Amino acid sequence: MDAAVVTELRGQGIVRILRAAFAVYGLIALVWIPLRDVGNGSFSLANYFSYFTIESNVLAVVVLLIGAVRNPQSRGWQLFRGATTLYMVITGIVYAVLLANVDMMLQDAWINTALHRLLPLFLLVDWVIAPSRVRISEVQSLGWLVFPIVYGIYSLVRGPRVDWYPYPFLDPRDQGYLQLAATAVVLLLAMALVALAVNAVGRLGARRRFGEDR
Repeated sequence: MDAAVVTELRGQGIVRILRAAFAVYGLIALVWIPLRDVGNGSFSLANYFSYFTIESNVLAVVVLLIGAVRNPQSRGWQLFRGATTLYMVITGIVYAVLLANVDMMLQDAWINTALHRLLPLFLLVDWVIAPSRVRISEVQSLGWLVFPIVYGIYSLVRGPRVDWYPYPFLDPRDQGYLQLAATAVVLLLAMALVALAVNAVGRLGARRRFGEDR
């Protein structure tokens, strides 16, 4: 067998092992708080799964597990994988810029590190070093923003019903809806730029890996 093929197969094996390891790591981090606090009257499982951090990390665990076992190369899967990578990058950036000093439900230091730092970083690195063979257009990458938009609408509709909002910048009770709308526009524009950037670095990774003009 050609040495280059052997090296390629070995590299794929290492990537799959790392995906499986980070998937297990993320799964443990996700279930730790619900298992520990399920009997606590102040803990709400519905609120827990209403955090964008939790939802994006659930998607990340799914992507990593399937990538470790099957590693699909279909267009649909790679679009889903790219979208999940974007959501994790958004999670990491928003936490670092807006939420690092905010008292939230995820108070355990190792869980914060796992869900807000290490897993987002690994998803991005994985997207670059094991890139999609399918070319994803700029329009398709902007389509990834549908989920954050739906999430924002869900949070604003659910918030008044349960008197709880997952993040301060989504809470209109102190800032008012006008300020919230302005913040939402800024965040949406920033996320659009991040979506394009995630797609761009994936293309660069594909060009380096496959030697194709993308």
